[in-house]
Amino acid sequence: MVRTLLAVVAATLMVSVSWAADFKPAVVFDKGGKFDKSFNEGVWRGVTKFVEETGVDVLEFQVTNETQREQAMRRLVRRGATVLLAVGFSQADAIDAVAADHPDRQFAIIDVSWLNRPNLRQYAFKEHEGSYLVGVAAALTSKTGKIGFVGGMDVPLIRKFACGYVQGAKEARAGIKVLRNMTGTTPAAWNDPAKGAELARGQMDRGADVVYHAAGATGLGVIRAVADAGRLAIGVDSNQNGLAPGRVLTSMLKRVDVAAYQTLKDAMEGKFTAGVVALGLAEGGVDWAQDEHNAALVSDEVRAAVERAKADIIAGRITVHDYGSDSNCPF
Repeated sequence: MVRTLLAVVAATLMVSVSWAADFKPAVVFDKGGKFDKSFNEGVWRGVTKFVEETGVDVLEFQVTNETQREQAMRRLVRRGATVLLAVGFSQADAIDAVAADHPDRQFAIIDVSWLNRPNLRQYAFKEHEGSYLVGVAAALTSKTGKIGFVGGMDVPLIRKFACGYVQGAKEARAGIKVLRNMTGTTPAAWNDPAKGAELARGQMDRGADVVYHAAGATGLGVIRAVADAGRLAIGVDSNQNGLAPGRVLTSMLKRVDVAAYQTLKDAMEGKFTAGVVALGLAEGGVDWAQDEHNAALVSDEVRAAVERAKADIIAGRITVHDYGSDSNCPF
């Protein structure tokens, strides 16, 4: 009996070790790289958490131009990747093609919800909900009654951020004015800090004293320009409060780290499922950042108002307009 039990345990261990050896995750970061202090870096934190917990190495590639996306994915699959995570909607066409050609592999992508492959998981975030919260904070903190928004590439996703932000601001404070600019219409708009700084200075010249960016690495220029002018910035995706302590009112957190970690962990444990995963305030997918860097900037009244708005959105008492579903933003 004991000998039989030992044989079963040994066989199970051999299967587990073999399966673990066959598991090989990979990630393709978008332009800006994994240390962009924003979107890509959030994914990198999730990947890092997975590596530290499991000891499993993750293959990676950082896109620097448009032609590399599909080539990089196919190369990683040839190197043995069993699950591949792509960062950003710009990689949708590439991952759709590669997933179709490799039905025996698992794929996931962040910021996409319109593809349809049985081996593809898609993460869609409710950025409008998180943006509503920082809009409330900006409007109630502003001394001039004017606040700003600088977007990266002019696409529906970024207009989704903008619309939620404006709605939150206007519903928190009557008469608030929101100045809005997009950086450009090509992927270069994500990596132009000088242009971000220029747009932020233009908004401040027109009276804005709080400026929210949703612009990737371009937003680093926004934060620096606003901090240098002695006004307040709002970060995005990652917690950017520490980039200019005392000058970043808060950051709209988009928990892409959770999406990255969960994708790799589920694939490793045989729990991977395809389909769309939507993450908003109720799911802990978006939020606003509070830490030692902005504690003195957020008054008790503002904190209470933001938390009240958060509870009301989760409970369904406030409906935040989703530009992704309806491109007629009424705010």
